[in-house]
Amino acid sequence: MSARLEQVHTALRPRELVVVEPEGAAPVAPTPLPCRRIRAPRGRGTQCNAGARATTAPVLLFLHDDTQLPPDADRAIASALADQALGMACFRLRFDHRHPVLALYAWCSRFDSVWTTFGDQGYLIRRALFDAVGGFPDWPLFEDVELARRVRRQPGPWRRIRKLSAAVTTSAVRFQRGGVLRQQLRNATAMLRFFAGVSPARLAEEYERRH
Repeated sequence: MSARLEQVHTALRPRELVVVEPEGAAPVAPTPLPCRRIRAPRGRGTQCNAGARATTAPVLLFLHDDTQLPPDADRAIASALADQALGMACFRLRFDHRHPVLALYAWCSRFDSVWTTFGDQGYLIRRALFDAVGGFPDWPLFEDVELARRVRRQPGPWRRIRKLSAAVTTSAVRFQRGGVLRQQLRNATAMLRFFAGVSPARLAEEYERRH
């Protein structure tokens, strides 16, 4: 945790940094870096919303704890926010494991779609837009997909989600454990079932049971 927070501080020098830990989890070792640590019920949507409520910042950046920012993240974010027509953006994706399928998926992450825009890319969103769409749904899974869908339904220029030129690096451990092709197939199947109306809670329970 300390190494990840240090990397965020080095890349961004954020005015505020909020770390959200799930209730009931073992305490994380303290860090000398300035940050606010809060607890929230388990579930990514619930925890992201709790983090947003803990700050009054006009711009929010949501990062998963296994996502590493690029060295030029501050420049990429500042350049994007200089455009007042920008409401939401996210980074492109890179994995910390080399594999042709992952490389192809990472290349496709430069485009915005329901299949190529996810929370592990680091969601950058203006507070006004975040509040207008009601934030994340309090779901344990696909909360990132739903937030992006809500943004795309907004009228005006803020409905477009911009992909930044820089890429974050995320862990590929779930692909390595389950097999890259097999895990991609599972992810695609879960997405299709979600779009067909299966509840995120049920999908999350099935995922936890498998793992």
